[in-house]
This record gives sequence, C-alpha cells and structure tokens, in this order.
Amino acid sequence: MPLERFIPFRKCDVISLCEGVLSYDSSGFRTFSTLLVSRIHYQYHEQLEALKNSYSYFDPNKDTRELQPADERLRKQNQKAFSKGFASLLDAANFEKVTDEDLAAALSEESLFKVRLAVSFDDFEDVVFYRRGESVKTETVRTFFGLRKKEVSFTNYDKVAVYITFKDEAYFKEKGQKVLTFKPGSTIVKLFQNVPKADLEMLFPNSEVKMRPLDKLIISASAAIGGTVVLVTKLGASLLLVASFIAFWLGFKDDEVELTKQSLITFGIGMGVFGSFIFKEWTKFKNRKIRFMKALSDNLYFKNLDNNAGVFHTLIDAAEEEDCKEALLAYTFLLRCSNVFDEGSASFCKMRTGSEIAAGGMTLATLDSAIETYFLEKHNCALDFDVTDAIDKLVAMDLVEQNGDIFAARALNDAVKILDDYWDNIYQPV
Repeated sequence: MPLERFIPFRKCDVISLCEGVLSYDSSGFRTFSTLLVSRIHYQYHEQLEALKNSYSYFDPNKDTRELQPADERLRKQNQKAFSKGFASLLDAANFEKVTDEDLAAALSEESLFKVRLAVSFDDFEDVVFYRRGESVKTETVRTFFGLRKKEVSFTNYDKVAVYITFKDEAYFKEKGQKVLTFKPGSTIVKLFQNVPKADLEMLFPNSEVKMRPLDKLIISASAAIGGTVVLVTKLGASLLLVASFIAFWLGFKDDEVELTKQSLITFGIGMGVFGSFIFKEWTKFKNRKIRFMKALSDNLYFKNLDNNAGVFHTLIDAAEEEDCKEALLAYTFLLRCSNVFDEGSASFCKMRTGSEIAAGGMTLATLDSAIETYFLEKHNCALDFDVTDAIDKLVAMDLVEQNGDIFAARALNDAVKILDDYWDNIYQPV
C-alpha cells in the first residue's frame, strides 16, 4: 500500500515536535511559527473567497440573490474555475484522486453491509472522487442468516471528497424523469469519513437500492412455498369450480356447471385468501427493501462530514494545516542542520554529504529522507513527506536560501523579521 502525504499529527503537536528537535530558543520559535501560520492562513482566506464566488453560480443551497442573472457562458466559465481551484485545494490538503480504474473496481466489489446499489452514471456531466488516508481494516460480519461469524479484511478510506455535476434540465426531461431529488445542472460537493472502498457507490446521490440475487431467491422461495400451501388448503374448491367453467366453455365437458350460492361464497373466500397472500408477499418485499434503505441511510448519516459550500471551510482548514506542518518541519530540520547548530548537527543528519555540511543545508532528497526517518524512528509513523511543496513555500517567503541543489534556512531572528516585515507592508497606501 502506498505511503500517504498526510501528516497524522495536529499542527500544535508538530510545533511542539519542532521545538524538541531544535532544543533552542523555544519562545523565538513560537513567535516564528505564529507569524508563519498567520501568513499561510491569509493566503488560504483569499483562496476560500475565490472558491465561494465561483461556486455561487451553481450552488444548489444558495440563499442569496444575484444583481444580474448569469448567462450560460458565465456559469460554465465559473464552473471550470471552481473545478480547477477545488482540485488544487484537495491536492494541498494531501488528498489523492481516485482513478477511474479504482472506482470501477470498487463498484464491482461486494458491499460490506450487504446492500446492492445501482447508479445511473449517465445522469452526471462530471464525477470526481478524492480520498485521504488509506488503510486495511478487519471487521466481523455474519453469514448464513446470522448463524456464522467471519472476519473480512477491506480497504478503508479515512476521508472521501465527492465532486459531481449533474446534466442540465433538458436531459432529464428527455429521459422522462419528473421527480428529482437534486437540481439539474447543479454541482454538489460532499465530504465523508471512514468509507470502505467497496462501498463507494453509496456516496452517489442517485444510487438506488436493488435486491441481491440471494434476497430475490429468499423471497421467491418463500412466496412459492406459501403459494403452494394456499393453493392446496384454501383454493382447492375455488380452483375446481373455475376449472369446470373453463372445461364446459371450451367444450371439453358436456355437463353444465351448477352455480349455487354456496359455490359463489366459496369462490369469493378463495379469491380473498389469494389476494391477501399476494398483498402479504408484496409487503414483505417492500419491508425488506425499506430495511436496506435504512441500512444505507444509517451508514451515510454517520459518515457524512459536510456538504456543498461547507466543504470548502473544512478542506481549507485541512489544506492550511498540512501546509503549515510541512513548512514548519522543513524549516526546523534545515535550521537544525545549519551552521548555527554546529555542535551535534552532523550527527543529527548523518546522511548529509560533505558539500551539504559545508553549505549548512540539505538537498531535497536528504531533507525528505531526514524527516521521514525521524517520524518512522521516533513516532512509528511511515509517511511520504511532500518536501517539494514545503520548500517551494519557504523559498517564496524568503525563509530559505537556495544554493544550487542545496537549501539552507535563514537564522531564526532573520526569519522572524522577514515575516514581521511582510505584515507591516502588506497594505501600502495608494
């Protein structure tokens, strides 16, 4: 199973880890981390506003009015901008895109909670799934009508984000589908947690509960046995009467059938019993389907985290957390290996080459290996640290200097001054 870019520690805990790595001037580092986090937060606030503005053109839950009605060209333009910004946000939050092959494989696997679902993919103009946190879990399930327990292993996604755009209203009119639980042409965004890979189809908004072959067999067998009993015990006399009428009408029997009051009562009772049996079997079928739908809704109720515009705030916070953790870790490890910490710095980063030690820094590969090794050895946590993204941000903020392929952190006091100057000069008078 591939390693995840996601760092499974809170931002405040990562700051504490960094302080432990440096063992130097914790108050100064706290000031640095506060300024760095504030700067990244400001950048993501701008991204949030851009996403909200573009999504407003096709938000199914919008409760605000527009100054001017948007035409189709403007709506499509904003939908494209939103799709691009949303994908960028998910990547920043260390989500991975679920490929078409993975999605097809998930839909072909048997559901863990024994509900078969059907999804009409033709209703969608665009479908994209993203996931974060992949692990293998084991769960005990009951088989053979609950008489036997069996442990099954399955792939589980900690977080799943869903991006779906429905086709326009003309498509559904042509299809003849009048009752819709969604707005044609709208885009829905949803966030779920703890979703088994085999149950991804339950996240589609138009999924319908279908009977499994086993369920159909159980209902059919029950109906056949019950029907046979009814025919033998309750409808014998009525069937003989009907058979006599048919035989006389077709000419197979010469004797007239005498229709008495007693025979009519018997026939009426027989038809009433038969009708009651049909109604009972239909009710059993509907109740079984309702139980399946309840199992589906119960699962979705506890797995759903957020919907539509609310997803932005959750993902913006997640992306901001990941960026802060990555930048703090990259700066800390570069600072620890800089010339400022000559004593013990070489032993701390034994994998560094002579040129890296002389320059007081590390290459991307060395920095990546140092951080991943630290988490694996100190915290028993295997991860794929996104070193490129972290360094790009630090270089853009001028907190890290680049000399060829070696990167070195600026002194802590200088880094604090650079971040402080950024806030002092963020708004210049016109």
